[in-house]
Amino acid sequence: MDLKIKKEIFREYDIRGVVGQDLDQNLAAIIGRAIATKIKKAGRKRMAVGRDCRLSSPLLFSGLTEGLLSSGVQVIDLGVVPTPLVYFTSYYFREEAAVVITGSHNPPEFNGFKIMIGEETLHGAEILDIYRIIERGEFITPAQRGQMTAFDPVPEYINYVASQIHLDRPVKVVLDAGNGTAGPVAVSLFKKLGAEVVELYTDMDGRFPHHHPDPTLPEALEDLISTVRATGAEAGLAYDGDADRLGAVDEAGHIIWGDQLMIIFARDLLPSHPGAAIISEVKASHLLYDEIRRLGGRPIMWKTGHSLIKEKIRQEKALLAGEMSGHIFFADRWFGFDDAIYASARLVEIISRQMKKLSAYLADLPPVYNTPEIRIYTSDEVKFKVVDGVKEKLSQLSEIKQLIDIDGVRAVFDHGWGLVRASNTQPVIVLRFEADSQEELNRIEQKIKSCLEEVLTGLNSK
Repeated sequence: MDLKIKKEIFREYDIRGVVGQDLDQNLAAIIGRAIATKIKKAGRKRMAVGRDCRLSSPLLFSGLTEGLLSSGVQVIDLGVVPTPLVYFTSYYFREEAAVVITGSHNPPEFNGFKIMIGEETLHGAEILDIYRIIERGEFITPAQRGQMTAFDPVPEYINYVASQIHLDRPVKVVLDAGNGTAGPVAVSLFKKLGAEVVELYTDMDGRFPHHHPDPTLPEALEDLISTVRATGAEAGLAYDGDADRLGAVDEAGHIIWGDQLMIIFARDLLPSHPGAAIISEVKASHLLYDEIRRLGGRPIMWKTGHSLIKEKIRQEKALLAGEMSGHIFFADRWFGFDDAIYASARLVEIISRQMKKLSAYLADLPPVYNTPEIRIYTSDEVKFKVVDGVKEKLSQLSEIKQLIDIDGVRAVFDHGWGLVRASNTQPVIVLRFEADSQEELNRIEQKIKSCLEEVLTGLNSK
């Protein structure tokens, strides 16, 4: 297969595309040579490489590592592991650089590369720099070929997490790994912690035969919900394909979204760390920011994206961060990277301290009415123009109390808010709305969608 390399696969947070259409073994080798050139320029000579369980991952691993080895890089093969274990290897063992081959939460035909140099996950211009190296053919010529060695980080990871997490009593949990890489690691960890584990799709299968490997989709949680109810478990925990996204349901099978998980974690953390910074993103509920403030913390609203959040954690010395998508980052007792397995263990640790139900941890919050993410498909060329146009129209509305434009535009009204932002990873405009009542929710949604339709009509007429 002879594919032409496409600039579009070099995205904001990673390199990603459809295998056989955007990526193949030969292109993986070229990308490997470009990554090698970049890390050598940064004074690095070693690179740890892990991969997820997708059917295409062995092929891309073969290509990528050939590119690295032929460029003189020493490769440490981590095997088939969750993405957070590649991060763990970088932080805990201080590896010079790392790559994980993964399609993350995307359908089976997708795959790609997440890249680290030291503790920094490459994003934005750093990812595009790899494309530029390829485009210009600026590959290094090594004095000698690199060598590959193997290392399994799983035992060290499980032992280390188990040394950090302590259950006060056994907790019965359902673990739904969605046939991704979390299964073997999460099951072993929770059993070591003393939890009672009910397994659901914990065997790795890169076809993801039972449901889409993304716990932010309600339909992907249906089997978890029914299993929690049938077994009387105290919680259900779900992971995406590479285990950096966490989904959760309570004992009644109600979904606990990412910003709600963050409230539980903030309530646990802030009493012992008054004034601590906690970061979330523009899609998160105002209840989260209000609660952090009420507890004496310092709430920070930031841009969506795991690479951007990690960078902000370092800048603000934050102890916790999280996204609606289930990326949860602990810098308290952990390393500051997103790890769904570790975050789920922290949740079960909290549950184990009392006999109350998981649903009770959020029962005192005032009611809010909100929408899930609403996606409008457009083109990469148009999406940012649309957001700018909506911002301009919203700025003319006197009823809006604040426009937050750190990532798209979040319009704050007296009784709610609405968000319009361009996805950094897809040709999509993302909308989300929240209000104190259903009537206000409908009104805000109608108001912002009306602005959006005007902008789209204007662009289409040009």
